[in-house]
Amino acid sequence: MEYKIKRRSLIAGATAGLFAPLVARPSHGQGLPLTFAGRGPITRAEAATVTRIPSGQPLVAMTFDDGPHPSLTPLLLDMLAARGIRATFYVIGRNAERHPQILQRMVDEGHEVGNHTWSHPNLHGYSDAALLSQIDRTSRAVFDAVGRSPVTMRPPYGNLYARQRLLLYHQRGMPTILWSVDPLDWQRPGSSIVAQRIVGNCHRGAVILAHDIHRATVRAMPQALDGIIGRGYRFVTMSELIGWPRWDRRRFRLLDATA
Repeated sequence: MEYKIKRRSLIAGATAGLFAPLVARPSHGQGLPLTFAGRGPITRAEAATVTRIPSGQPLVAMTFDDGPHPSLTPLLLDMLAARGIRATFYVIGRNAERHPQILQRMVDEGHEVGNHTWSHPNLHGYSDAALLSQIDRTSRAVFDAVGRSPVTMRPPYGNLYARQRLLLYHQRGMPTILWSVDPLDWQRPGSSIVAQRIVGNCHRGAVILAHDIHRATVRAMPQALDGIIGRGYRFVTMSELIGWPRWDRRRFRLLDATA
């Protein structure tokens, strides 16, 4: 059973670890060791896994996987901008490398960029080195595009063994981000169904999963976003939901882990 990490239980510190050789480290913000609900340093993978954030405020994080898509993601960004909503995009590294201008627009408009691996594999069975390579190549691509490196990671299909989650946390300082609201948009149920599932299942501290590579999902967003707003919720990025500083306003510097 996965724990639900309390807001601000992932505390800031000055000892943030390296994300990857020659990739980025935040000059302030989340650090090591993280703590779970005041229980001390994380030694269990469940404590480094976020599915939702218990919150007394009506906050939700809208997250989008698998992009950026050259035409659909800009349309989605238009919809978000029209409503003043900031979201979190878990990008595939090779897509980020192909479309750096879309990542720059995300950052310019206040969104957060997360790590969704380089090529979207099922990471079960991957060696430690292969897993970290998927993460590091993506972090580098994002840094090259926008001068910032992702600070959270979402595994493709949600598949990451407990041991791998701990490895990712201890080696790269990244919690594993899953979700608490899933409209199953990858099954292509249609835009209205996607919107209804998102709005109907929304709750305080929700992490909402969607994909900006599906046209029907993007078409569903006006109804979904307006419906969530109508229920009194406010949108924040993943870092903000956790209780970290805004990712788009943080300063990063390059570090050489081999030095």
